[in-house]
Amino acid sequence: MIARYLTIAGVLILVAAIGFSACFDPREGYAPEQPFEFSHELHAGVNEIPCGYCHTEPGAGPVSSVPDVDTCMNCHATVATDSEQIQELTSHYEEGRPVEWVKVHDQPDHVQFSHQPHIQRGIDCVECHGQVNRMDVVEVTNEFNMGWCVDCHRDPEHNAPIDCVTCHY
Repeated sequence: MIARYLTIAGVLILVAAIGFSACFDPREGYAPEQPFEFSHELHAGVNEIPCGYCHTEPGAGPVSSVPDVDTCMNCHATVATDSEQIQELTSHYEEGRPVEWVKVHDQPDHVQFSHQPHIQRGIDCVECHGQVNRMDVVEVTNEFNMGWCVDCHRDPEHNAPIDCVTCHY
């Protein structure tokens, strides 16, 4: 009988710990080093390349793609070809080697997130991702935790669902 109560107590403590940890994100300020220097400020800001050109299908499907080498080479086959970094990028392209970008905005495996309903409701990328077009190095500018998402969903302007299966399915 005591073992049963200890098991139940253990499960409750585990659930509480997971719930508590979901409300804090150690990734805020996260700006990982990438395999290539890439300035979003230059590309999306100065050159005004839309997010959807490189990150295809952010509104048509659940996730936004990380650009492949082919996308980069659409411009860099002729732009800045004397740059050492672009020459390295070109060698990746010619050898069929992908660039292993480190995802900056990523969710834990237990969270299912889709850009589609957010974009369909007119939520701009900057509301979650910040002013990426002003960032030389992209970093996480919002908390990106369950509490932050639920607060937004509870906002009367958004009036979005807050039941668990919205994000955990």
